[in-house]
Amino acid sequence: MMNNPDALLAQTLKEGVLLVDKPAGKTSFSLVTALRRLTHISKIGHAGTLDPFATGLMVMLLGKFTKLSNNYLTEDKEYTCKLLLGQATDSYDCDGKITSTSDLIPTLSSIETALVSFQGTVLQTPPMFSAKKVGGKKLYELARRGIEIERKPVTIQLKTTLVSYTYPYLSLHIVCSKGTYIRTIAHDLGILLGCGAHLCELRRLRSGSFHIKDSINGALLYDHR
Repeated sequence: MMNNPDALLAQTLKEGVLLVDKPAGKTSFSLVTALRRLTHISKIGHAGTLDPFATGLMVMLLGKFTKLSNNYLTEDKEYTCKLLLGQATDSYDCDGKITSTSDLIPTLSSIETALVSFQGTVLQTPPMFSAKKVGGKKLYELARRGIEIERKPVTIQLKTTLVSYTYPYLSLHIVCSKGTYIRTIAHDLGILLGCGAHLCELRRLRSGSFHIKDSINGALLYDHR
């Protein structure tokens, strides 16, 4: 991983793909702003956002490569994540409001059984708190007004692996196809287990052929002056 912003400035071309490890608490758009300041390149985009609480790989596109964003968006992705069991939220993640709680403590066996439902071809309903558009409106805009509408399930591909379980935290490794919402997996798994759950940590490790090990430390982009 390259951790020197000055080296980044020296090596960055006017166009290309730059891999950045996004720190927690930063928006995807803020990375665009930081890179514009550092590189003096006005045309910068990315191939897929991460929520502010999430960390990990952002595929940043510079110059003419911004036109290729749709090509990169179709790639499969790889994540590690942590779920908090016993609490469901309206956004399915740690940024939402708690909607229900439970004292039920799932057994490891029940978790392993439930995870069978998150393998292979799966139908997933997009969450209301998402940028997906229905009828020309972004779902999160409706959700913030307290409006919930019917969403059509989408077919996705999943490979979900149990990493560790120490109640109330459950850690998973997930490889998924385009359009997968990891926080929906957390929510749906909580329903299956009967205790509710939400996503409290998320880290993207890979997007297509791009890997986190080849990224620069995104935190230094903000610290550099």
